[in-house]
Formats: sequence, structure tokens, C-alpha cells
Amino acid sequence: MANLNPGDQAPAFSAKTQNGETISLSDFAGKTVILYFYPKDDTPGCTAEACSFRDNYEALLAKGYVVIGVSTDDEKSHTKFVNKYKLPFNLIADTDKKIVEAYGVWVEKSMYGKTYMGTARKTFIINTEGKIAHIIEKVDTKNSSQQVLDLVG
Repeated sequence: MANLNPGDQAPAFSAKTQNGETISLSDFAGKTVILYFYPKDDTPGCTAEACSFRDNYEALLAKGYVVIGVSTDDEKSHTKFVNKYKLPFNLIADTDKKIVEAYGVWVEKSMYGKTYMGTARKTFIINTEGKIAHIIEKVDTKNSSQQVLDLVG
């Protein structure tokens, strides 16, 4: 499992979005990318986080940022999530778990005494050179976009 730190090169990826188009990290060279990982479409915390980015999307765009969400849900699930909450950014369907593993967010979790593997909620801010500028380990789902804006202005 990856143990990434600020200053590290962000792991490259190519994957399908909710629209079935393939995007790669390299497509956004020269831009600051907010790559946020979340456990599951249309669950309370994940919805709050996505809507926070949606509600501040124009402010993020104005600063030249690209917002991309990643979960292990499939394209169909992402499409329903995007349409239901009118999300203006891409969600990546990481069904083979290559991206969550590369970023070290595929972790052992526990709930009700059972352990299982799942996606840790974490946000990576990748600078214009493709290096990790910041990692938000403790995401405040309702204020996730503000956490980013507070870090990068």
C-alpha cells in the first residue's frame, strides 16, 4: 500500500468517468487537481462531501482548480449520483481498485465489530507539476470544499 506524502509525485491514473469517457491525471497537467476519495455514492457523508464541492464549484473553478471524485462504485452508480445531486464534476469509477490502492486509501475498516476492506475518505491536492501539495486526512464532509480553499486559498 502506498504511503504518500506532500512533495511526492502523484500516482498516474487513467479511468472511466460516470459518462464512460476515459480521463487521466496527465490530462490536467498545469492545473491544480482536487482528487477526493470517498467510500460510496449516495450515502449521507459522501453526499454531504460531494454537495460541498458542488456548492463551491464556481469558486474552485475561478481559481483554476479541477475537482475529481473517486470511489469504487461503477459508472452506472456514479451517473445516478451525479444526476440526483447535479454534480458538475467528474466521478471516477475505480472498480478494479487500482487508483485507491495507488493512493493508499484502500484500507481495512471496521463497523459493528466486523472488519472489511473499503475506501478511506481522503483528499489529495495535486499541484500544477503533478506533485502532491496537500493531503487532507480528516475530511469534514459538510465543509470539504472549504477545507481545500483554506489550504490553497
